[in-house]
Amino acid sequence: MTTPALVLALEAIGVRHKRFAEAALSGVTLCVRPAEVVALIGANGAGKSTLLRVGAGLLEPFEGTVRIGGADVRQLSRRHVARVVAFVAQNESVPAGFRVREIVAMGRAPHQGAWMTENAADEKAIAQAMARTDLEALANRAVETLSGGEQRRVAIARALAQQPELLLLDEPAANLDVRHRLELHETLSRIAEARRIGCIVATHDLDAVARHASRVVLLKGGRVVADGSPDDVLVPDLLRTTLDAEVEVGIHGPSGSRYFVPRAPRQSA
Repeated sequence: MTTPALVLALEAIGVRHKRFAEAALSGVTLCVRPAEVVALIGANGAGKSTLLRVGAGLLEPFEGTVRIGGADVRQLSRRHVARVVAFVAQNESVPAGFRVREIVAMGRAPHQGAWMTENAADEKAIAQAMARTDLEALANRAVETLSGGEQRRVAIARALAQQPELLLLDEPAANLDVRHRLELHETLSRIAEARRIGCIVATHDLDAVARHASRVVLLKGGRVVADGSPDDVLVPDLLRTTLDAEVEVGIHGPSGSRYFVPRAPRQSA
């Protein structure tokens, strides 16, 4: 099968929520290519979660077009979308009453028949997803006995087991400890490259974005402020405009990596 030039294309998207007069998204155009990790950055309420839900086909915009793999999402079956798109919401909870491996295995459901019988490909995908999220030792644990960070890893593993063409993650590192937060971003970049997956990650972690993102999209008030490489976008002026905070950008001498120090705006006397 020929790999599409674009995994996801959002064209002049507009979204309104019934309870609010202002548009949640307005004129948003965004594309994601295979093997590309796009970081979505903005203050709370900027429209990041809404954009991800639109991209997943879960929220229909009042204007604009959503294309997945080159096809208008309105022309695609829900089963097809479930096979090619995986979405992990910001506050997604995993269902109680199951063991960790059982929940990760649920990611294979769109690829299985009515009886959800596992084959060799399913077993391999599940094992890989659990290894990549460091869940092998927890495979037989009841999910309700896990910490919040461990449950977050289970939700991400379920999405990875799905082996989607488009992976959408809303604050995936929330509740993760330092080790697993660092490993997560490295894992996402490796998987995106190896499996040619298009990925959008909504995050506030500027350091991880600078190290691992292919592109950065800044959102403010439901509009795209900037879209480009980390070098071009993660600069003080654009970050100040987007985040309403002063952000010092420096270079760590020994490694050459950039670092970011947000500072609250000065209040007038």
